[in-house]
Amino acid sequence: MKRRRLRPDEEELWRKVVSNTERLHPEKPLKPQDFVTTPQTKPRKKATFEAIPKSLTIKPQAPSTSAYLSPTIAEQVGGQPVQMDKKAFDQLKRGKLRPEGKLDLHGMTLERAHPALTRFILNAQSGGKRLVLIVTGKGKQRDDGGPIPVRFGVLRHQVPQWLSMPPLAPAVLQVTQAHVRHGGGGAYYVYLRKLR
Repeated sequence: MKRRRLRPDEEELWRKVVSNTERLHPEKPLKPQDFVTTPQTKPRKKATFEAIPKSLTIKPQAPSTSAYLSPTIAEQVGGQPVQMDKKAFDQLKRGKLRPEGKLDLHGMTLERAHPALTRFILNAQSGGKRLVLIVTGKGKQRDDGGPIPVRFGVLRHQVPQWLSMPPLAPAVLQVTQAHVRHGGGGAYYVYLRKLR
């Protein structure tokens, strides 16, 4: 990028500023470049292009999720450490375990869904159930074109957060995205702790 030259009135203003300032470190000796008052432009070299050896070419990669503002729901839920038995977790991920209860939150508002989820999880745990299915749906595209983007699938994003906070956190051992036969990206398996 080429810098523009200072106008005479700008140079005069700069000289006034320099003459009224004090050095931060007067004990250090001055160097010749400290006296430069106007930017010096160096003549540019003409660019030359050479063939890049094939061994140095860069292969395109898929964009990493770290480039986005927040990780996807699948990454958030899938990134949690496995708290339950590994063998049972593998069966769960493959859809081999059958949920003992199901809560469908389709069409509910956040205000209605949160108490319904809390009631369902605590009742399921007190009833001795270990695996329940929470259906949130995948969400609908509701962006009205305004300056603030609307989150796609509000319940789908909110349910894992509710499950990780009191009063539900002590009851929940593991949360993972459901297998396709039980709802896939629009549902969660919730594996509950045994009530003591």
